[in-house]
Amino acid sequence: MNPLGNLFRQSPHGLIPVMLGPVFQREASVVPKRPATYVTRSVYLMALFLLLCTGYLVLDGSRSLAANADAAKFGGWMFRLLAPLQLVILSALAAVGAASSVAQEKDRRTLILMLMTRLSGFEIVGGKAAATLLSPFALCVISLPLFLTLPLLGGVAPGQVFAVFAVTIVSVIVSAAVGVVVALWREKTFQSIALTVLVLLLLVAAGEIAASLSGDDSRWAMAISAPRALLAATNADAGWGAFLSDGGGLFVFVGSVLSAVILAIGIAKVRVWNPSREVRLKAPDPETSEEFASEEFQRDREKDPTSWKVRQPRPVWDNPILWREIRTWAYGRKIILIRAVFVLIFAIIATAIYLQVESGVAMEPAGRIGRALPAVTIPMAALGVISLVLVNALAVNAVTGERDGLALDLLLVTDLRPSEFVFGKLWGVMYAAKEMIILPMLLTIYLGLSGVMTLENMVYALVGGFALVVFVAMLGIHSGLNYVSGRTATLASLGTVFFLCVGIAICMTIMVSFRGAFQLQLAPFLVMILGGGLALFAALGWRNPSSAIFAASFALPLITFYAITQFLLQTDHLWVVFSLLAGYGFTTAAMMIPALSEFDVSLEPDRGNETTRTTGDTPEALPGSTN
Repeated sequence: MNPLGNLFRQSPHGLIPVMLGPVFQREASVVPKRPATYVTRSVYLMALFLLLCTGYLVLDGSRSLAANADAAKFGGWMFRLLAPLQLVILSALAAVGAASSVAQEKDRRTLILMLMTRLSGFEIVGGKAAATLLSPFALCVISLPLFLTLPLLGGVAPGQVFAVFAVTIVSVIVSAAVGVVVALWREKTFQSIALTVLVLLLLVAAGEIAASLSGDDSRWAMAISAPRALLAATNADAGWGAFLSDGGGLFVFVGSVLSAVILAIGIAKVRVWNPSREVRLKAPDPETSEEFASEEFQRDREKDPTSWKVRQPRPVWDNPILWREIRTWAYGRKIILIRAVFVLIFAIIATAIYLQVESGVAMEPAGRIGRALPAVTIPMAALGVISLVLVNALAVNAVTGERDGLALDLLLVTDLRPSEFVFGKLWGVMYAAKEMIILPMLLTIYLGLSGVMTLENMVYALVGGFALVVFVAMLGIHSGLNYVSGRTATLASLGTVFFLCVGIAICMTIMVSFRGAFQLQLAPFLVMILGGGLALFAALGWRNPSSAIFAASFALPLITFYAITQFLLQTDHLWVVFSLLAGYGFTTAAMMIPALSEFDVSLEPDRGNETTRTTGDTPEALPGSTN
C-alpha cells in the first residue's frame, strides 16, 4: 500500500495541510472564503503599482525616459524604494498578525479547548505560525511580477529581485515565529504585541551595534539585521551568487535557523505556559456556614492560609475606569518587562545621540532638500515612532480586552457616564505608557539644553509630540470601539499610524527626489493623497461616518505632508507645530465626540426611558452595544 497516496485521498486539502494539522487546515480553507482576503491583495498590489506610476509621472515630467540611462536610473531608484517598503509592511503584518491571532484565542478561551484535545504542540504552534504566513506570502507572490518588470527598465538584475524576496520571506518567517511564541508565552494582548515589536527592534539594534563595532560591511551585522541584508541585496554590483556568498546569504541561513529554534521552544513550552495562572480554575469558595465549618474545608484552610484570607476593601475613585487603569494591574504584571525592554532600546538610542553630541556631529547644520538631515533626526524619529506604536497598541487593547473578556457588556448596563469610560481609558493608557511618553520628551529636552536645537524648537517638539501621543491613544480607543474583532481593530489602528508615519514620508520622498516643476507633480501627488484619504476614511469612519471624520481623513495626509516637508526645509517651525495641533487636534475631537455620543444612550444614568428606542413593540439595538 502507498501511505502517501492514502493521505492524499483522505484529505481534500493535500499533504501540507494534513502535516500541519487541523489548525492550519481550517485557516487555509476559510481564508479563500473571506472577501477581505481579495480586497487586501488588490489594494496592496494597486498601492505598489500607484507608487511606481507616481514615480514615473514625476520623473517623466521633468526629463525624458527615452534614454536608456534615465530608464535604468529610474528602475534602480524605484527598486530601492519599493523593496524596503515591502519588507516593513509584510514583516509588521506577520508579527502583529501572529501575536494578535494567538492573543485572541487566549482572550476568548479557545486556546484552552485546543490544549484539551489530542492536538500536538507542533500542530498548535506550527499550525498557527503557518496560518499567519498565508496572507504575507500571498502578498509577496502577487507582488513578484511587479518587481520583475523593473529589470526590463535596466539598472536592476533579476538576481537582485530574487535576493530581495529571499530576505523578505525569511524576515516574515522570523517575525511570525516571534509573534506566535511570544503570544503563547504572555497572557495579555498588549504584552504579546509590544514584546513582539520590541524583540524584532532589538534584533535590528543588535545589527547596528555590530556594524558600528566592526564596520558597515560586517557580515555578522547583515546576518542578524534584515534591513542591512536587504541593503546588500539591492546592491547594484551584487548578483544572486554574490548575495548568497556574502552576508545576505548568511542572513537567510541564520534567520531560518533562528525561526526553527524559536518555534521549537514554543512547541516544547506551549502546554507549560498555558493555561496561565490568570485562567486556572480554583476551588470554589464555601457558600454556606455549614460548608465553611466542615472538616474538609478547615483542613484545606490550614494547608493554604492564603486561600481564605479576606482582603480589605479598597476605596475606589469617582471614576472607576480610571481607578482600575491606574491602581490595578489592568494589563498584567508582565508589563514591567515591556517597560524594561523599551528602556533598553531608549538607552541604546540615547547613547548613540550622546556620542554624536560629544563628537560634535550633532551640531553640524543640516542642508536643504537633497542634502543630509541633522544627525539626530533618524534616531529621534525612530524612538518617536516606536513610542507612538506602543501607545496605540495599548489603547486598542484597553477596549478590545474588555470586549473579549465580556466585561464591556457589563459596563454597558452600569451607571457609568460616557466621559468616565472614554477619558478613563484615555488617561489610563497614557499613565500605563508613561515611560514611553516621558523618556522621548526628556531626550528632546536634553537636545535643547545641549544646543543641538534651539529652546524654541524644543518647545515646539514637545507640544507637537504630546499632540501626537493623544491622537494615537484616541485612535486606538476609537478603533477598539468600532471593530468587534480585536485582531481587526489592532491591524486597522496600527495600519493608520503606519500610513501617517511611513506612507506620507514615502510620498514626500518621491516628490522631492525628482525635482522639477510643481504643476507636473501635482497630478500624481493628488492621486496618492486622495487614495490615502479614502483609505483613512474607510478605517476611521466605516461604522459611524461623519462629515468631521470625512474632512479629517483627507486633511490629515496633507497636513502631515506639509509638516514633514517644512521640517526638511528647516523653515517655518511655528507653522509646522500649528498645523500639527490643528490637524491632529481636530481629528482627535472628530473621533472623541462620536465615542462620547455612542455611549450616551447606554451609559448615562439619568436617561431612564431613553436607554432603548423602540419602533412599535420591537426594541432597537443600542448604539453602544454589540450584537
